[in-house]
Amino acid sequence: MTQQLFYTPDIRPHDPSHVLSEEESKHAIRVLRLSAGHPIQLVDGRGGVYFGRIADANPKRTVIAIETFKADHENRAYYLHIAVAPTKNIDRIEWFLEKATEVGIDEITPIICEHSERKEVKSERLLKVMVAAMKQSLKAYLPKLNEAVKLSDFLRRQETEARKFIAHCAEGEKTYLTDRIEAQGRYVILIGPEGDFSPSEIDAALDAGYVPITLGSSRLRTETAALMACMEVAVGNRRALR
Repeated sequence: MTQQLFYTPDIRPHDPSHVLSEEESKHAIRVLRLSAGHPIQLVDGRGGVYFGRIADANPKRTVIAIETFKADHENRAYYLHIAVAPTKNIDRIEWFLEKATEVGIDEITPIICEHSERKEVKSERLLKVMVAAMKQSLKAYLPKLNEAVKLSDFLRRQETEARKFIAHCAEGEKTYLTDRIEAQGRYVILIGPEGDFSPSEIDAALDAGYVPITLGSSRLRTETAALMACMEVAVGNRRALR
């Protein structure tokens, strides 16, 4: 059987047992048809993996007997925070969150810009997409999804320990993101809406210490640019660690 993970955010490392939520219990017993004694793996979204067996196969409250625990499962050597303008079609930002979770990302902040076509985001729906992607890709870390904020408010935040970049389409000197990656770094990357950042927003970001970058010569959709940034940081760190 294909390996399955179950998301248990309220579990703790020294718990001898755990009761799955009704949703996860139903999936385990009704959908996967698991029974008592079957081995099972739980993840807490904080890097912890729990190995155990089903003690009580109840479709509403399955009880798991915990046998072993592993911390910091496949912890990455860098920290990536992408602040991205939510797309008009919510399916496209969901696609980005799914793929970014699979590739590796730590934090996402939806930012509302002057040219944004979407001004609000329902984080509960997006979180479900990320949880499903975490489980499907066999990861133990669930990225942090922040509430949507105006770009101006986001730029006021102090990111003193991170390297800060803004990807925009306006003319001007830019550097390739891959040329700025360092091993075990912390990164904050701004990705604008389909209409790009406004000139005043770009100036404000530069004043806040953000470095302009290019992701190539192609004109990319918002969600594609955001995923490209995730992949370039992942590959860049892999190379830097060699």
